[in-house]
Amino acid sequence: MVTKSPRGEYAARVLRKKRKKLRWKDTYYRRRVLRLDKKADPLEGAPQASAIVLEKVGVEARKPCSGLRKCVRVKIKKNSKTVTAFVPYDGGLLYIDEHDEVIIERIGGSQGRSMGDIPGVKFKVVKVAGISLKELVRGRKRKEKR
Repeated sequence: MVTKSPRGEYAARVLRKKRKKLRWKDTYYRRRVLRLDKKADPLEGAPQASAIVLEKVGVEARKPCSGLRKCVRVKIKKNSKTVTAFVPYDGGLLYIDEHDEVIIERIGGSQGRSMGDIPGVKFKVVKVAGISLKELVRGRKRKEKR
């Protein structure tokens, strides 16, 4: 039997060195070790982030569906990156004004990708001015006027 790997009694060091070198061919290993996902992530690994609303936008849904998905362009406070965040619930956009402070979090698509039929949108709005968006939409709470 002919192999390129050494198989002798003292081959452990050579095998370890070879495995260490060849591991870099594995995409998942490389991305994990170089922390590429964390570096590219606007939230920098955090579950949520505080942001300021810049403008309201309508994002067109992907192919089989049609309609405008209500979103907002926000600027994340801690690193000044600008991202698009989806506004959930029926009439949720009515409770958000420009220059409001919102809390955004990941939308829950697979492995950091966008969810459903909203192209390029990876985040959603959870709170507006410190009050849960769900409570505002249900009418349980009111947003204070400035």
